[in-house]
Amino acid sequence: MKVKRMLCVMATFVISLGAITGCGSSASNSSSNTTSTTKSQTTTTAQTTNAASITSEQAAVKTDGASKKTLVAYYSATGSTKAVATTIANAIDADIFEITPVQPYTNDELNWRNNDSRVSKEHDNESLRNVELTQTTPDSWATYDTVFIGYPIWWYIAAWPVDNFVKGNDFTGKTVIPFCTSASSGIGDSGSLLQQMAGTGNWQEGHRFSSGASSSDVQKWVDSLNLNK
Repeated sequence: MKVKRMLCVMATFVISLGAITGCGSSASNSSSNTTSTTKSQTTTTAQTTNAASITSEQAAVKTDGASKKTLVAYYSATGSTKAVATTIANAIDADIFEITPVQPYTNDELNWRNNDSRVSKEHDNESLRNVELTQTTPDSWATYDTVFIGYPIWWYIAAWPVDNFVKGNDFTGKTVIPFCTSASSGIGDSGSLLQQMAGTGNWQEGHRFSSGASSSDVQKWVDSLNLNK
């Protein structure tokens, strides 16, 4: 009887020990699984956060780049200013806008040697210089932060078809860079006078090109502006 009792006690002890060991193993595995799951979730969260951060930075760069736009606006009577304006626009990948009178000037009307020509009469009578334009404000005007304005020199000032373009637009927050073409006259006060007409904008010193300016001359000037810095 004693032997049987002892065997029963020992059997009970072994069974209990096995149960305890099994529970401990289960608890350990459960803890390990929980820890692994937590680490996985943490890693996934970190990766998601990093991806979101990179995407935001890329978007910010794209937005900043997209906001920096340049326009080259010009009036050209004989084609010289148009050639310079086109070279500038191509050099800096800018948009281009031609300032066009509703009533374009003919060659005879541009003959400044004839006192009866249209341009001579407008020079003598300022009230005739109110030249109506086909379009005063370029499309997407608000998106440009740099504006070049090109024109020929007439009697030492900017050709007056440019006047209504300057008066009719708000240059607030824009950098304005004038340039002109002429046979011999310098840029003089033409840029300053346009600045006074505009009343807004950050106007820079302008530049004069000869009527037959080469593309390389224009390119050198554009490079000197350091627009990409």
